Amino acid sequence: MDMRRLVGRNVRRIRLETGLSQESFAEMSGFTQQYISGLENGRRNPTIVTVYEIAQALGVEHDVLLAPDDEARAERATLLERKRSKPK
Repeated sequence: MDMRRLVGRNVRRIRLETGLSQESFAEMSGFTQQYISGLENGRRNPTIVTVYEIAQALGVEHDVLLAPDDEARAERATLLERKRSKPK
């Protein structure tokens, strides 16, 4: 599981659920719109401090940004299935 992509998907999902554009969220959070875009697209590797600050700006706990989403769960299930079906 690529944690950068996971955090980015969770940030995007929560931002959209709250009705914020990238620009308005950038203003609220203190990060640039370019940084938010890169984060949401999995191109940024945020520090734990950044994850905490982004979570605070979104009004959620930091662990929400790290929680597996449906795509991550499906990816994990596929990997486990491949492991099980691999001949020993």
